[in-house]
Amino acid sequence: MPVLEQITIAPHLTFDALAAGAPGAPLVLLLHGFAESMNCWRAQVAALGDMGYRAIAPSQRGYSPGARPDSREFSHYLIDRLMDDAMAIVAESGYGDARFHLAGHDWGGSIAWGLADRHRERLASLTILSRPHPNAFNRALEMVDGDQAQRSRHHKAFLEPDAADVVLADDAKWLRDRLAANGVPVDAIEQHLAVLGNKEAMEAALAWYRARGAIRGPLGPIRVPTLYIWGDADDTVGRVAAEGTVDFIAAPYRFEVLPGVGHFAADQAPARVCELMLEHLAAHPV
Repeated sequence: MPVLEQITIAPHLTFDALAAGAPGAPLVLLLHGFAESMNCWRAQVAALGDMGYRAIAPSQRGYSPGARPDSREFSHYLIDRLMDDAMAIVAESGYGDARFHLAGHDWGGSIAWGLADRHRERLASLTILSRPHPNAFNRALEMVDGDQAQRSRHHKAFLEPDAADVVLADDAKWLRDRLAANGVPVDAIEQHLAVLGNKEAMEAALAWYRARGAIRGPLGPIRVPTLYIWGDADDTVGRVAAEGTVDFIAAPYRFEVLPGVGHFAADQAPARVCELMLEHLAAHPV
């Protein structure tokens, strides 16, 4: 079973994390996205630990109370800092310069794509849920006759100064409705709200968007064995962006479509996600 640990990488940067498996076993680092928390990976952390891996899923910068710099200073939340956090968590967990497996969902997927581009020699495998390769996403966003811009319109709304109040109003109705509409179970929604359902955490989570703005930087081709999982009921990522990701992978690639599954696949279809991840990791050992 996953246990709650704390990982300190610097003064004032202590991350809460779900962990399972023996220290020193092949590492799998799992990065969550927005409107959720480390708890989205609970089933996967447990399954990976049971199969002989060391799985660590942190609540990332701003989500962990002990790693929450001033959200008014957006520079604290630049994606480079989020990537540096991930690599520092790996090092602090005892893996130094060792290779490891990386998984990311949504914003965690954006970070994971960036790490695969920057640190490909460190990664044995890459698993991405929902978030297309940034180049495929940008291409879909720019299509005049496409629907990706409409699907992603909330990104601009998150840049508004009152976004946290809107998302948390009426007992976080927007957040609850969003998660429920994507098939996230009630108990999982409560776990995410226990992390994210307060003004300080929400402002810090939204600072990720504000630090980046509306633009996603392009990356080079990914040269890490990649599993990309997309639910065809994902309301934020359309088929064009998802299917177009293959154009930017220069390594063994597996694209899995989950019929009827929405944006939060790890919560909605945990058994299938576990199965796919374990197959992928076994095929590309450290």
